[in-house]
Amino acid sequence: VVGYGANPVECLELVRSLGCPVVRGNHDEGASDDSSLEDLNPLAEHALRWTRDQLSDEQRNWPRELKLVRQVRDFTIVHATLDSPGAWGYVTNRFDAMASFSYQFTQVCFYGHTHVPRLFEKDDSVRAGRGTEVQVQRGVKYFINVGSVGQPRDGDWRSSYAIYDTQNQFIQIRRVESDLATAKQKILDAGLPPLLAERLELGK
Repeated sequence: VVGYGANPVECLELVRSLGCPVVRGNHDEGASDDSSLEDLNPLAEHALRWTRDQLSDEQRNWPRELKLVRQVRDFTIVHATLDSPGAWGYVTNRFDAMASFSYQFTQVCFYGHTHVPRLFEKDDSVRAGRGTEVQVQRGVKYFINVGSVGQPRDGDWRSSYAIYDTQNQFIQIRRVESDLATAKQKILDAGLPPLLAERLELGK
C-alpha cells in the first residue's frame, strides 16, 4: 500500500476506506514499525524513512495489524510466499513456486512482491503458465502474481492488476494507463530520490 510513492497517507486511507481484504507487504511493515532499514537498498531505505514521517501513529498501526496471509472466499492472498510469508522471499521461477504450492490449500492464490505479473500452475508438475488469461481447470492449482499498480517492473509502465471472475472461474491480468507525469512530479516535489520518479516510466 505504501513505500515508494509520494502519497502514502492518501493511499493508506483510500485502501482502508474500501474495507476490503488486505495483506501486509514488506514496505507496509517497514513503514509501520521502527525496525532498522539498513539492510535495504538505499532507494528503499530513503523512501521508507520519508514514509514513516508522513504517517501518524494511528495510520502506522493499521498496516501493523494486517495479516500476512488471508483466505478470501475460496482463494488466498499473500504478498510474498506461502511457505515463509514474513521472510519476504521472491517467487520468480517454478522452483520457487513449488515451496508455496506445498502450503496452498485453495485452488487459486494471488501474490505480488516482485512487481512482475507471472503465472504458475500445478497438477502433476509445476510449470510457468503463459498469457494474461486463465480459465481455472479442475485439479489444477494456480499461483498468480498480479504485478504492481504503483511500480511495475516488467518493462511496461502501465499499472498491472488482476480480475478474478469467481462465478465463471476466469482470471485476467489487465494493464491500465495512469497519470505518470503527475506521479513523477509528486515524487520530485517531495524530495524523494529522482530515480524513484525516473524508473516509473521505464517500468523497472
